[in-house]
Amino acid sequence: MRKNLKSHSKIRLVVQACFAALSNGYAKGFAQGHIFDGSSKAFCVPGMNCYSCPGALAACPIGSLQATLNARQYSVSMYVVGLLVVFGSFLGRFVCGFLCPFGLVQDLLFKIPFVKKIRKLPGEKFLRYLRFVFLGVFVLLLPAFVADFTGLGEPWFCKFVCPVGTLEGGVPLVLLNSAMRGAAGFLFRWKISILLATLFSSIIIYRPFCRYVCPLGAVYGMFNKISFYRFKIDSEKCTGCGACQKACKLDIPFYEKPNSADCIRCGDCKAVCPHGAISCAFSKK
Repeated sequence: MRKNLKSHSKIRLVVQACFAALSNGYAKGFAQGHIFDGSSKAFCVPGMNCYSCPGALAACPIGSLQATLNARQYSVSMYVVGLLVVFGSFLGRFVCGFLCPFGLVQDLLFKIPFVKKIRKLPGEKFLRYLRFVFLGVFVLLLPAFVADFTGLGEPWFCKFVCPVGTLEGGVPLVLLNSAMRGAAGFLFRWKISILLATLFSSIIIYRPFCRYVCPLGAVYGMFNKISFYRFKIDSEKCTGCGACQKACKLDIPFYEKPNSADCIRCGDCKAVCPHGAISCAFSKK
């Protein structure tokens, strides 16, 4: 089973790396310190991938949604909402496990040896609901209803919280663009502190951003139980041995909750099941 897990992990890592490279394939942007502004930026990738990344060829769904919520001429983007529904209803949080560049960053950081890895935090059950708070308050309510003196709202989550934008957009642009370096102030330092806290905690606990903060994961998680792509357990083969939960870095009792909203569908549980009781497929229901 360990051999199966290693093989599966390598395949997933390759898929993650390829999708991250594909999403940020504009090498000229990194060379010149400018954001790509081609026609493909009108489209959204399924995972968290900052619009401001110099190499980003498309937009982030969360950033795009906020951009319309706080605009004068729009109240909501049905295009973005529609994409989230499509991605969610077909794949659920498979997007988080395989197609999110920041998920890849966290996975790689967790591989770094540390004195003690933390499987879950005190109050874990309630902490996991925080991502719904970030979704409701910082992504939806504040951008839609709180405006500045010009009548425009702020992209609250992207501007004040999101470490993805800092890593993929803020840091490269400040390093490569002298004008951006001169404009960097308190807000940039604040976002750097959030980024550093996220990166360091990712070494100790598996995917803290995905667990507690990510609003996109909150959206996709709501589709896990009804998405076409889902996990299934053969009740005749499953003995409730707990091997799946032991292998799950998110500590999900998979034999009890095969399509939990917390599950990123990495597939480790399926790889280690000694009875072959777990399968994944597109459901006809």
